[in-house]
Amino acid sequence: MKVLFYSSQNYDKESFQEANSKIKQNFEFDFCEAHLNEKTAQLACGYQAICAFVNDDLSATVLEVLKANSVELIAMRCAGYNNIDLNKAKELDLKVVRVPEYSPYAVAEHSCALAMTLNRKTHRAFNRTRDLNFKISGLRGFDMHAKTIGIVGYGRIGQIAAKIFSGFGMEILIYDPFFKANPEHGKMASFDELLKTSDVISLYCPLNKDTKHIINENSIQKMKDGVMLINTSRGGLIDTKAVIAALKSEKIKYLGIDVYEEEADIFFEDHEESMIKDDVLARLLTFPNVIVTGHQAFFTQEALDEIAKVTLNNIKAFSEEKELINQV
Repeated sequence: MKVLFYSSQNYDKESFQEANSKIKQNFEFDFCEAHLNEKTAQLACGYQAICAFVNDDLSATVLEVLKANSVELIAMRCAGYNNIDLNKAKELDLKVVRVPEYSPYAVAEHSCALAMTLNRKTHRAFNRTRDLNFKISGLRGFDMHAKTIGIVGYGRIGQIAAKIFSGFGMEILIYDPFFKANPEHGKMASFDELLKTSDVISLYCPLNKDTKHIINENSIQKMKDGVMLINTSRGGLIDTKAVIAALKSEKIKYLGIDVYEEEADIFFEDHEESMIKDDVLARLLTFPNVIVTGHQAFFTQEALDEIAKVTLNNIKAFSEEKELINQV
């Protein structure tokens, strides 16, 4: 069975080839660095399956091209699938599978790293001491202990994040309308209560029609002055222009994001020799109290191993006409 990988990097090749040798299935892989879109979908001619990633375009038009080129399976090597027109996929009888969980620890730990770096300004301290400047003025942070963190989305990642932050002695508020049990760490709250009470707000919810721009001008106005905002989930959860206005007014004092709404043509690429044409992102990068990482929260060895293993098991199940347990 031939599988074409879109948006692939060297680490994808390494992890998938190693996983392929372990399951002894001998799938035939070809790796393409290009993102999947209407033009590059033609490259899938002759492949029964394609493997796509978070910023690939799987809109209706692209799915039609894939189907016309005899593709039968779309294997997402990620958990999210908001970039797929699922109705069109069903209409075309294109099977879609995903990796529902790979390393929730990786993402939760990265959100903690962003929060602590913003707070204690270790990135700035590193640059200073490299220049033999050991002054600490301007590097003052605050105790996380006894502060309140709002966890928006209490799935597996949110639960691990709550456990990590509780280790600092933080008060944990949780907003998740779909979680009905008693949380292990913290207490449930309304979204408004969380906004008004939290010193730190961290997002772990999926992107859908109900959560798109959940952080907007209105919700920002309900936040405490000087709040810290962390997003390691999906860029579309945040109205970035509204957040920039809040940074300028210092309503938001710290921002750490690993995702960005318009990241598709920017992240996972080297732009050092070119200009970033996205004015909104360029403006964000000018703030000293903003940290942007390039969608690396998932990027641990354990996560890569699990993504490869689950993705190949999904493809194996399809090739053997077995139940697709991770079908979307």
